[in-house]
Amino acid sequence: MITAVHNLVYSDDAAATRAFFRDVLQWPFVADDGSTDRATDDGGDSETGGGGTDAWLIFATGPSEVGVHPTRGPGASSWTTPRHHEISLMCDDLRTTMSELASRGASFTGEPVDRGFGLCIMLAVPGADDVMLYEPRHATAFDR
Repeated sequence: MITAVHNLVYSDDAAATRAFFRDVLQWPFVADDGSTDRATDDGGDSETGGGGTDAWLIFATGPSEVGVHPTRGPGASSWTTPRHHEISLMCDDLRTTMSELASRGASFTGEPVDRGFGLCIMLAVPGADDVMLYEPRHATAFDR
């Protein structure tokens, strides 16, 4: 049976992305001894949990949920989007979370926007695409 959701983030600078997840988001992680970036392996110390930014780190992201969204608006609506997957991070208080993350070096694209389902901002992820950070205003499933 399904035991968890594993997200994949493809990065042009895997070391920078891993350092961001580890140091700025402060996600706990394990270092997978069986996988490394062969071209840049720093030989992270598996006895202490590894942790070098070139080691293959797998991050615990906490509770999660999956929402399925349509690729086009109802009827004659003018909006469409291609099929794709997207990662979003939820928080209890967007402004407080932004301040905390900024104090650790995070940067954001634009200003917070109320999108109906929540108060949202794009969080810049080094080496990868931005990730939406939002304070949900919809029912959540992760805490069930």
